[in-house]
Amino acid sequence: MGIRDMMSNPSNELNGAESLVQTLLGAGVDTCFANPGTSEMHFVGALDRIPGMHCVLGLQENIVTGMADGYYRIARKPACTLLHCGPGLANGMGNLHNARRARAGIVNIVGDQATYHRPFDAPLTADTEGMARTVSHWVRTSMDVAEVGRDAAAAVQTASAVSGQIATLILPADTSWNRGGIVAGPLAVPAPPPIDRHAVETVARVLRSNKRVLILLADQATLAPSQALAWRVAQATGASLLASYANGHMQRGRGRLQLERIPYDTDAAIAVLSPYEHIVLVNATPPVGFFAYPGKPSTQFPANAQIHILSRCDQNSEAALQALVDELSAPEIDIPDPGPRPEAVGGAPTQDRLALTLAALMPEDAIISNESISFGRDFYKLTHAAPAHDWLNLAGGAIGDGLPVSTGAAVAGKGRRVINLQADGSAMYSLQALWTQARENLPCTTILLNNRKYNILIGEYKNVGTVPGPTAMGMLDLSNPDLDWVKMANGMGVEAAQATSLERCADLMKQSFRQRAPFLIELMI
Repeated sequence: MGIRDMMSNPSNELNGAESLVQTLLGAGVDTCFANPGTSEMHFVGALDRIPGMHCVLGLQENIVTGMADGYYRIARKPACTLLHCGPGLANGMGNLHNARRARAGIVNIVGDQATYHRPFDAPLTADTEGMARTVSHWVRTSMDVAEVGRDAAAAVQTASAVSGQIATLILPADTSWNRGGIVAGPLAVPAPPPIDRHAVETVARVLRSNKRVLILLADQATLAPSQALAWRVAQATGASLLASYANGHMQRGRGRLQLERIPYDTDAAIAVLSPYEHIVLVNATPPVGFFAYPGKPSTQFPANAQIHILSRCDQNSEAALQALVDELSAPEIDIPDPGPRPEAVGGAPTQDRLALTLAALMPEDAIISNESISFGRDFYKLTHAAPAHDWLNLAGGAIGDGLPVSTGAAVAGKGRRVINLQADGSAMYSLQALWTQARENLPCTTILLNNRKYNILIGEYKNVGTVPGPTAMGMLDLSNPDLDWVKMANGMGVEAAQATSLERCADLMKQSFRQRAPFLIELMI
């Protein structure tokens, strides 16, 4: 039923939920990741009457928010989530934290107690606005049915900003079911702040100074158009290029830069950054450690290094780099060829061998969702010669995003193969995403890296100067009892098989790439 038909109903009025759905669709939000409850039933009912919204069900809210994150990173436009009251939002906050760090645009629709019911302090009553503010750039509660469409349009406007932002709209149940809803037209997305001409001239002067200069790329600046411009600058001036460690979305493979990230390990990062006298930030922030460690600095760059901001995260990196190219008269230059594509290798699974096999077999235009944690830190150097692909990293450090992000990316990818490199411990945070993959028949291949331990934390014990004893090691052990990922995947409706060698893993990868349905490979490492 369209808006004209709805307006001809006996009441001659829309309810708030109907005005919400119409407003979202009019603003270009046509995908909803949902885990609804009672306070959201009128939204769900509106979906029956209003065509055009693709609604994807998640079995837990952290799956829902992670899917919305992955969707944005590939679609480059926001989806909405549908979450049940404050506790539902709380369940989804881990992956909203990751999405905020990945600069993903999301419109959260969170149901709430009816306005007149809130004073009675029913069991699900919570400080939903207070929780939302910790992971949102914009928060609003619609207190009247006539405000719902207007507020929804403002939420989409915020989420659609060039840097991607999280907008949370809280809807008391009566504002959804009351009549008198008003559909709002889409609001223009504000242009990003202009590039600072003085910053461009300052950076150009630094690049001409014959000093040791690093250009540090992050966020949009790690996508192909900005990479090509940054390469021109680097070749014209002798500057070095690196990417920040926690980038939500990078474009990689043949035709893209062989761009490495600053290492995760603090000592390694300090060593890599130690030669530089100047660091130019392109949508990046100054490099700092993931954690503090006894006797080590929080910042990873030299104390005497000068930091220069070419563009902030809310600015257009491509425009900033183009201005710098023009200022330097940097000539066109080809991206260097990464060499021949690797051959698949066999033997026992190691980081290098798996990376080579992945590079050898991944389809053209694949999407990689990387939550391999410690096992995958060296994958980059061996996958530059793979076909062109998108690579999605865990941006905020809250584990449990790999499976949901891959699921949302597959929804946005519309048939593109998604490969999830997934550590076993963090997969347990969000394994329900496999069920959504099966339900939506998504082309997702999960390579489950099973070492039966929280291996990253063993390294972190050493980093903080502690030697783990039997009790500590027991807390990091996932083998008592063993997790059977083939059975768990099958229980979620996903075909799965185990591999103990890379030959078997390669055969299973090729098998999965030939089919549309999701597949999980439990790779014993």
